[in-house]
Amino acid sequence: MTNIVVLGAGYTGMAAAIRAARKSRRHGGRVTLVNASPRFTERLRLHQTAAGQRLADHSIEGVLAGSGIAFVQGWVESIDPQAHEVRLGGGRVLAYDKLVYALGTGTDVSVPGVGEHAFRYDDHAGAVALAERLRSTRQGTVVVAGGGLTGVESATELAEAYPRLRVVLLSRGRPCSMMGPRARAHAERAMRRLGVEVRQDTQVVKVLPDAVELEGGELIDSVATLWTAGTRGLALAREAGFTVDARDRIVVDAALRSVSHPDVYAVGDAAAVSQPFGVMHGTCQGGIPTGLHAGGALADELRGRTPKPFRFGYFHQPVSLGRKDAVIQFVRADDTPRKGWLRGRWAIMYKETVSGSPIHSFKLLKRGLMPAAALKLSSG
Repeated sequence: MTNIVVLGAGYTGMAAAIRAARKSRRHGGRVTLVNASPRFTERLRLHQTAAGQRLADHSIEGVLAGSGIAFVQGWVESIDPQAHEVRLGGGRVLAYDKLVYALGTGTDVSVPGVGEHAFRYDDHAGAVALAERLRSTRQGTVVVAGGGLTGVESATELAEAYPRLRVVLLSRGRPCSMMGPRARAHAERAMRRLGVEVRQDTQVVKVLPDAVELEGGELIDSVATLWTAGTRGLALAREAGFTVDARDRIVVDAALRSVSHPDVYAVGDAAAVSQPFGVMHGTCQGGIPTGLHAGGALADELRGRTPKPFRFGYFHQPVSLGRKDAVIQFVRADDTPRKGWLRGRWAIMYKETVSGSPIHSFKLLKRGLMPAAALKLSSG
């Protein structure tokens, strides 16, 4: 038997584990999936959780039922690539022949106070904690730091759910700057309609328990600060000796294998994946395809075949603007905007289709009823 250990049961790790198990079973593959939590977290919907919405609760074991994949709940403390071992909390050790590193990224806490005082979407508990804080707050200002798509989704969702609160979006540049002018203008109108106060060209230098400090010394009082302004890989990969980039993502070759340890695949946000247009940025849209590719590549290796190179191109930028609006920017393979875009009711329908829960798709993939290509197209 070949022991394949997958670290992380998010969108990407789940896709890698299911595909590896299905395609390698007849060739001696045995897959173990490791995750710190027993529940599957829909990271694309954490802004809805923060707004107090109750989403379906899916157990990882329930999703994996019938797949032959062994699930181990545990926190990964270290990886020893020379000994081919993963050390978990409580002194447990897992041996592997092949490893898939799908632990994603965490919030960049390099700005003073972010780690201590800001709410973050690093896990489901962080979104729940923010919801609990806002539910008990009658008035005041909520600061959302970061003008990317996650920041815009969060600011509009929170403003719609908590109209009694003032929501301020702080951005280094123009929010939704990666979109075309018409889609961006629609997002800006939605923020104005919902009362989101946008402060662009703004740099936060410190997060305090009840405020944020801007460059220049201005303070904005805040009953809660949500930090969405950047991520980086976990120190775990660097400490294990893997070659990483400046953001601690594992550098991989064309087949998604670590350039320093080719028996390790790195996928999703945790990997620095080069394509003809440059290094991919972390999204579910790109993450699930890397997981599916790694699962298939592992099966190829077990059959004595050379894994094929990974190829990917972006297709869209779907953004919810509260529960009653959305905007979709269609893009070229390098993620630059095309002319096509959607708004309003049609955008809501599109967003719910491509960014809806992947649980049903995972179950079909597990049973061999959904081709990997179809799951790639359905990933938001």
